[in-house]
Amino acid sequence: MTASPELTGFSLEDFVVRQEKKNLLRFIVCGSVDHGKSTLIGRLLYESKCLFDDQLDALAKDSRNHGTQGGDLDLALVLDGLAAEREQKITIDVAYRFFTTERRKFIVADAPGHEQYTRNMATGASTADLALLVVSAESGLTGQTKRHLLIVSALGVRQIVVAVNKMDRVGWSRSEFAELEAEVRAFANDIDFDTFAFIPVAAASGDNVVSRSDHMDWYCGPSLLEYLERVQIVAKSHGAAFRMPVQWVNRPDPDFRGYCGLIGGGEVHPDMPVQVLPSGQWARVERIVTADGDLDRAVAGQAITLTLAGEIDVSRGDVIAGVDALASVTDRLCARLVWMGEEALTPGKAYLLKLAAGIATATVEPGLRVFDLDTRESTPADCLQINGIGTAILDLDRRIAADRYADNKETGSFILIDPECYDTVGLGMVDEVLPTLTRRPTRLGAAITDLIRSTESHARSIAKATSWRMTGSLDTFIIATFVTGNAKAAGAVALTEILTKTALYYFHERVWVLIPWGKRARCRKRTHAVDASRGVPSSILSRGSASSCASLFSRRMQCKA
Repeated sequence: MTASPELTGFSLEDFVVRQEKKNLLRFIVCGSVDHGKSTLIGRLLYESKCLFDDQLDALAKDSRNHGTQGGDLDLALVLDGLAAEREQKITIDVAYRFFTTERRKFIVADAPGHEQYTRNMATGASTADLALLVVSAESGLTGQTKRHLLIVSALGVRQIVVAVNKMDRVGWSRSEFAELEAEVRAFANDIDFDTFAFIPVAAASGDNVVSRSDHMDWYCGPSLLEYLERVQIVAKSHGAAFRMPVQWVNRPDPDFRGYCGLIGGGEVHPDMPVQVLPSGQWARVERIVTADGDLDRAVAGQAITLTLAGEIDVSRGDVIAGVDALASVTDRLCARLVWMGEEALTPGKAYLLKLAAGIATATVEPGLRVFDLDTRESTPADCLQINGIGTAILDLDRRIAADRYADNKETGSFILIDPECYDTVGLGMVDEVLPTLTRRPTRLGAAITDLIRSTESHARSIAKATSWRMTGSLDTFIIATFVTGNAKAAGAVALTEILTKTALYYFHERVWVLIPWGKRARCRKRTHAVDASRGVPSSILSRGSASSCASLFSRRMQCKA
């Protein structure tokens, strides 16, 4: 179970060929803070001889400077490389490490356990085939462990192995292991997983990590590495229907117009009929262009450039779909959300929704539901706090092409962005594509809506209008008093002027709030370059979609239109 080749008769070409024949397992190590995730992965790499001599020398030096194991190697430092991580003895960012054994290649993602860094954990889980959930036998099942279990389920991970760590702290007790296994299974009873395995380990001493432990003769299953080498990888489905979100319109000269993107599902070939969504225009694929030349066929996961027969309007954010199974075009989505913003998600507030390469403004409708980690029930709520998981209906300002996440992850997942500071504040997975309930507002209705929802508060506009008119009506009161000789009559005239002109000034103020001319761009946290063509920061345009986000984590979380 070691990747280190024998020097005698070693052939680099043969070694490369053997590596290419091995299949790859991507897995994430998650769980609550201080349950031993980084130590477990460090022990796995160390015991399987996947660390080179220079890495071992660096580890020995780092252990003397930052270690917590006395004179022994602190294997957590293999992955905790940031200065802040070593100072605080915690994992902050996701650390990726490639290693290989005789049977399989691996890419492991070590995720942070603190609630503060849940968003980093979700990023690491988005590309995982399997989740290794580390639970301390001493601490038991915590709220953050439950949250991680729900998130990996929501992100479509269907294979779970639970490593019950720190068995040495509970005297290698079989009953403690069985009790914790029962607790985890009871919590995950309603969560849709294909495989659910439990392995007792002790990362600090290496028991049952790579080789079987002598301290747990009651356990007859495989060691952790043996299980990872033998577990069957379930290929992730990209969906049978062809989908390619357009990321860029390539127009190098008047004779070529290509539409670049990553195929999110299905396959495409020349002469294939397609439809551009949301416009609904039909076309025929003329060529499939790549850096290596034209292709006769392209499948999900390939980055290509399509040329279409005929002159039709295709823009960034559109979706080119096969005509045999079209994506739904809508402006309302029922979705599951994982909230990561410091400011709570509240119905009525507008956010930028980025689905694949398209961007729309989304508003959460009333009826938000939040999932309770303890009761495993979804309950109505007024807001969704940071690290919360819930379901909501999103109302969009324009029609977009979307699929259910269960059908296609690329066109069924999205991120929510704060329009003020352009931070990513939420992950979303489409449960249902809903029809539009009512007609969109007319231009007048939209203008009135903008007046109501503008960023300038109504109280501020009223205060400005009232203070201006009271000051401006002082001369009216003085002149009317001088002419009439009656202070009451002059006061009535001045009051009438204040009331009428305050209303006029208030309306005037609300209109000017909507006019961008003369405003300076400000950001609450930081400033980004803005793409002039869309009014969206260029940093957002270059981000990937939330492309790895979901699958029902509970039947009780189903959203009702």
